[in-house]
Amino acid sequence: MWKKIAVAVMAALMLCLLAACGSSSTDNAKTEDNSQDKTDTSENIVTNLEKIDMSKWMYHSDDNVYYQIGISYCETPADASYETLAVFVPGDYFSGTDNGDGTYTCEVNSDAKVNGYTAQGAPIVMPIETPGYSAQAPLTGYTSLTEYMEAGFVYVHAGCRGRDAGAPAGVTDIKAAIRYLRYTDEIAPGSAEKIFVFGMSGGGAQSALVGATGDSELYDPYLEQIGAVQDVSDAVYGSMDWCPITNLDSADEAYEWMMGVTRSGLSDDEQAISDALAASFADYINQAGIKDETGNVLTLEESADGIYQAGSYYDYILSVIEESLNHFLSDTEFPYDSSASGGKDGGMGGFGGRGEIGDFGGFGTPDGDGGFDGRKMGEKGGFGGPAGKDGFGGPDSTKEGSYEERDDITRIETSNGITISGTYETVSDYIDALNADGTWVTYDVESNTVSVTSIGDFVKAFKGASKNLGAFDQLDARQGENVLFGYGDGNGAHFDALLADILNQLESSYVSDFEEDLQKTDAVGYTVAQRLNMYTPLYYLLESEDGYRTSTPAKHWRIRTGIAQSDTSLTTEVNLALSLQNYDGVESVDFATVWGQQHVKAERTGNSTANFIAWVNECMK
Repeated sequence: MWKKIAVAVMAALMLCLLAACGSSSTDNAKTEDNSQDKTDTSENIVTNLEKIDMSKWMYHSDDNVYYQIGISYCETPADASYETLAVFVPGDYFSGTDNGDGTYTCEVNSDAKVNGYTAQGAPIVMPIETPGYSAQAPLTGYTSLTEYMEAGFVYVHAGCRGRDAGAPAGVTDIKAAIRYLRYTDEIAPGSAEKIFVFGMSGGGAQSALVGATGDSELYDPYLEQIGAVQDVSDAVYGSMDWCPITNLDSADEAYEWMMGVTRSGLSDDEQAISDALAASFADYINQAGIKDETGNVLTLEESADGIYQAGSYYDYILSVIEESLNHFLSDTEFPYDSSASGGKDGGMGGFGGRGEIGDFGGFGTPDGDGGFDGRKMGEKGGFGGPAGKDGFGGPDSTKEGSYEERDDITRIETSNGITISGTYETVSDYIDALNADGTWVTYDVESNTVSVTSIGDFVKAFKGASKNLGAFDQLDARQGENVLFGYGDGNGAHFDALLADILNQLESSYVSDFEEDLQKTDAVGYTVAQRLNMYTPLYYLLESEDGYRTSTPAKHWRIRTGIAQSDTSLTTEVNLALSLQNYDGVESVDFATVWGQQHVKAERTGNSTANFIAWVNECMK
């Protein structure tokens, strides 16, 4: 045994010496302008992984970009077909020598600047394109990233496992990739201390998680399991989140509190569950200690009708809705052509009726044509269809189309609500259209501002429920998030303890299924409650939570959401933004809800990519 220990110690010393000898004069060249000094922590790092090989770069001459693909970021990958990364570097950052075999040996050009950045100080941006918490397939070839390269950014694309592998697989993989970037930081371009992650929907959720859970020890067993680099930080500098479907510990409750009023056709038992979920959300808010921007604790109170539609928290959410519409009025020139504005990315599009989910119709039910057996979900096998029906492909970030078409999340078709379409000559014409089914928006011409009567009136017009009861922890365990908290076999499992308590109180037939799933442990011995904490940003950000200050959150945040999306309650994004604004150590939170946008990369004006790049530049000042 002592001989083995001695050999291990000698190997570690040799790795440290090799790392030190491999350092060049360029390692600490960043001392001016936007440059940031690199931190060489190689003497503390534990890994057998090779660093980025500077003799294996490929070059795209038309775009002037050097790149490498297929770089392993963990020693013992759970799924080697996903767990590799690709790096794209503006060509000016390198002096390259052609090896004659299609590859180049590169040295960092310390004097070159792109958009004011040097190679050692450039920000690193990492996409997390995982709709519905799906897998992100690694890149297998060159892809054009002109806007990012011209901005002087280093672009890193890390493949990661999806929901069929079970939480926390996706975030674990991204963390492992981040650790690898720090491990190789002193020789590779870009500053590993200035990493920005960005994503939409389930990707926005995982971007928020990476941003909130930096250095959380809860992830250590999972990182060790895949052979991630040890003794190095996995915190990031910035997190950009569009429509993040997150905080799943209270998401079912929040959904019913905000959108339950739009449900119809529920049985007495189902209505009792919906009502109890809404009341449970009030209990959650009243113990969470969420504060507004000035530090006032927000609470919910019972309204005259006996439901929790009063109190400072209610007033705050109502003010967010009004602010969103007021921003729209200040941003928009009339006449306003709602159809020409699109609504997919940047432009202000019109609302569809509540029967329209994004740009397409309803989904099949679990028992009807076009439905699926949710217990058989998985990226690789796809969904199994019901008896006699074909299944359809599982979630994969390489699919094209809207996020709803790519995420394979169960949605239901609804039929009421108002429709905004065509051209409106004046603001008053537009307001009249909003009030077509009854007045709920009051417009003041002099100030060009509005007031909204109630949250209930708003959701009835624009944000009706599009998911079954138990929007995230579906009663039959067939929702995508059920698979996320399953055990890597593609089967769904229950995870919402609040919902389980409600079902127990109501003596529901679903109780035993919930109890069984909540008692299970995964391969490293974690319960679903522990894994749910790991996948809840507020667990790390709220003083009322046990995880408060057990992580290193990102310093900079940008959150955008389409206010009309029905994939989650508006409270999801608001709670995240408020928690960050009140967290000591977070330097900036840029949050906005976008009127007229649904489940998209919503922006008040401009283009999502250009706005993201501008935000990164601002954070780097």
